[in-house]
Amino acid sequence: MSGRLPDRELGSTGLVLSSVTLGGGPLGSMLENFGYEVAEEQAIELVGDVLRSEIRTIDTANGYSAGRSERRIGTAIARFGLPDDVVVVTKVDADGRDYSGDRVRASLRESRERLGLPGPLPLVHLHDPEFHDFADLTALGGAVDALVEARESGAVSHIGLAGGRVQDMRRYLDLGVFDVLLVHNRWTLVDRSGGDLIDDALERGVGVVNAAVFGGGILADDSGRATGYGYRPAPPATLKAITAMRDACTRWSTDLRTAALRFSTRDPRFASTIVGISKPERVEPTIAAASADLPDGLWEELESLLPPRAHWLDYRD
Repeated sequence: MSGRLPDRELGSTGLVLSSVTLGGGPLGSMLENFGYEVAEEQAIELVGDVLRSEIRTIDTANGYSAGRSERRIGTAIARFGLPDDVVVVTKVDADGRDYSGDRVRASLRESRERLGLPGPLPLVHLHDPEFHDFADLTALGGAVDALVEARESGAVSHIGLAGGRVQDMRRYLDLGVFDVLLVHNRWTLVDRSGGDLIDDALERGVGVVNAAVFGGGILADDSGRATGYGYRPAPPATLKAITAMRDACTRWSTDLRTAALRFSTRDPRFASTIVGISKPERVEPTIAAASADLPDGLWEELESLLPPRAHWLDYRD
């Protein structure tokens, strides 16, 4: 290994992650989110390539493509072996509207079987709780309790919180039970909705991981045809900013994809940045982009193009 990707400690968990994490969302062919299929063998071979690369962390979820992402990762681990320094992270998911304590326990059993990991699962997130009732998930014996119990029993080493809308994530963070916070789409070149939440987590000693730094793909699209940000239509002000940022990157001899990723990996607050990769040929360019040496002048220009707060995903007066 060339050592281009630094290792970083994840809060107070004791886990050490590479500054880039393979995002497992595309590996199960989430056509509705990513717009393309990924063949099973391609996904397995890609994970094998990652296991031999500088990327030392893999992120997936029980609910990604009804478990196919976890199963394909597990198949790759069985085929190629799991290096001692690789951390595999997953998430518990609801089954339809069922996000009960029993559902969390079932989700953990399913993930353990699919991934085939020895020992306790290193880190498991409560996934997308904002789409469910807070009172139900936090009730005695509910989803949060079940995840805490899994940690206390040793079935899970650490538990995290992974979601979007920052107002909802704050309510869960305030419970004081989570070791890690995963934010997505809320700290990128064009959106800083997650700033206060991230700083609050760090003050509590909670490790922070950043995801969806391409905003669902628009910040990785050089064609200018993409119009959605954060899985919804982008405001005109955001589209205008992205066009201007793309032009700025060209003038500074780089591209928007590289700048969008490096914006996150250069931030010392994040233990790792999760990047979805579905093609083997994207592994090395992603590693290179994550450690690219971009000039201060570019960062200053990009910052001047940040859309006003009113156009961020979770803006609130």
